[in-house]
Amino acid sequence: MGNKAFDVTALGELLIDFTENGNSAQGNPILEANPGGAPCNVLAMLEKLGKKTAFIGKVGNDMFGTQLKNAVEEVGIDTRNLVIDNEVHTTLAFVHTYPDGDRDFSFYRNPGADMMLTKDEIQEDLIRDSRIFHFGTLSSTHEGVREATRYAIDVAKEAGCIVSFDPNLRPPLWKSLDDAKAEIEYGLGKCDILKISDNEVEFLFGTTDYDKGAALLKEKYNIPLILITLGKDGSRAYYKDMKVEAAPFLQEKTIETTGAGDTFCASSLNYVLEHGLDNLTEEGLHFNSHIYTGLFTLIPVPVCYYYIRMCFYNEFIR
Repeated sequence: MGNKAFDVTALGELLIDFTENGNSAQGNPILEANPGGAPCNVLAMLEKLGKKTAFIGKVGNDMFGTQLKNAVEEVGIDTRNLVIDNEVHTTLAFVHTYPDGDRDFSFYRNPGADMMLTKDEIQEDLIRDSRIFHFGTLSSTHEGVREATRYAIDVAKEAGCIVSFDPNLRPPLWKSLDDAKAEIEYGLGKCDILKISDNEVEFLFGTTDYDKGAALLKEKYNIPLILITLGKDGSRAYYKDMKVEAAPFLQEKTIETTGAGDTFCASSLNYVLEHGLDNLTEEGLHFNSHIYTGLFTLIPVPVCYYYIRMCFYNEFIR
């Protein structure tokens, strides 16, 4: 992958997640304004793992945009291509957490600043100087930002970057699920590393047989490394003719799972950065589950570390 200034550059949404943090004296939920957005969650974990990262995206010229820029810079992510929109406000998401830890999202994004990024605002050199380019589909929900995303992908491919893709399907943000499926399929045709969830496999192929889903992905798109996260049932990796399955780490007192999939993705990218993508071994593809003890805190920490008081992530054995 050569000597480049950045290990990973990611493009996508950067927003405020309003998460529930107890109830008021009147019994109403108290909402905490936390930095969020999957791409920067991934980058924040990579920074904690000692990697150099950069972000491409857009926030509003408002109090939330300032909070997000400060939070991203505090964890060390390069923000030279974080654009400030003077007309459109920062995107907001409200997260409801169910007793089993699953979540439901309500978005205030019609429009939101993240979807206003344009092709002309992409700094090509930032992508060309990165070993991995990472993206999702939330930067393809609308025409202008979709053009910017596809342009960035083309730059990354031309520059020889490894391309990483997390569909991160959020149905409320799409005009139609047919549009969502089309954009996911576009990303599948461009990526070298795919991190995909069980429900996204079901959405694409109508099956809960995830081995079959992985086989269909390999047959149609020839993706070198496929990682399927299965929530409380663990995860699977598919590479060449190998399949490696990891048992879940189940924690009885887990409070919040927001960002767990992003930390999983970051750990996987970290492994590829250290070992390459051409000659992975079955031994190296065994997962090792950890509790990240640094997250045992009630004090909000920026981006990926903001609210997760107990979190676990899977990391490839070094």
